[in-house]
Amino acid sequence: MVSAFERRVDAVREFNRFYTRRIGVLDEAYLGSRFSLTEVRVLYELAHRDTATASEVARELGLDAGYLSRILRVFTRRGVIAKSAAADDARKTILRLTALGRRVIVPLEARARTQIGAMLDDVPVPQQARVVEAMHAIETSLAGPTPARPRITLRSHRPGDMGWVVERHGTLYWKEYGWDETFEALVAGIVAKFIEHLAPERERCWIAELDGEPVGCVFCVSKSKSVAKLRLLLVEPRARGLGIGRRLVDECIRFARAAGYRELTLWTNDVLVAARQIYERAGFRLVESERHHSFGKDLVGQNWTLRL
Repeated sequence: MVSAFERRVDAVREFNRFYTRRIGVLDEAYLGSRFSLTEVRVLYELAHRDTATASEVARELGLDAGYLSRILRVFTRRGVIAKSAAADDARKTILRLTALGRRVIVPLEARARTQIGAMLDDVPVPQQARVVEAMHAIETSLAGPTPARPRITLRSHRPGDMGWVVERHGTLYWKEYGWDETFEALVAGIVAKFIEHLAPERERCWIAELDGEPVGCVFCVSKSKSVAKLRLLLVEPRARGLGIGRRLVDECIRFARAAGYRELTLWTNDVLVAARQIYERAGFRLVESERHHSFGKDLVGQNWTLRL
């Protein structure tokens, strides 16, 4: 006689067969690329981490170290990743995507989102939430007890976010740099224009959440047909040091490339040291500096650009 537990085992196996077939993970080349699902997952991990070692990637994906090593050798030979010694320990190797690697992963992520979007689009809207909730229940139930760690997510804006963006810019820049209310007014004008003239296929806002609470933002807005602007990068003090700023900037760059822009520009001030370090690491180049008096302070404004 088949026990209730054995029936549950069979049900899970049946679901696994259905879902892997549904999303095409059994295909030799995932998402129509020359890469397998495992290889794409490795690329994804490297694209969404500030730094990564082979052991960290293997642990996160549950991969055999030897198998991952073979994948990394192929990636290195193809010029998709680069390796360097860690600054604090020359024996430790840091992995990072090259410019070619980022050009590879951007369209793959776009295809994955399109694929899942098409699958969800076939489901009635009221049931879509149930599907997502069920997936979350599966994930949390099977993950087992794990040490608490910050849960960082990026999402598109929704009603109420623009007010938060304006308030947090006004408050933080006053507390940290002494900027007056004219800066808050500038931010309010930027977000109002963004909402009133939004072209979703060419412009976007990302809100970073830490354990479900907003802690950061960045905007990609159109300047011309070929040039986009990165605007209003912000990370709350309590969320700094977690790589959120870099993730926001990287997401903005990926979107700008996918949207067909050839250049991404930004304006900042030299007192924003942490932000400038993020821009430099992302490949932006300082092209112009100019002294000005704004927001109640004498400042040095800077224009940065990144060729896409």
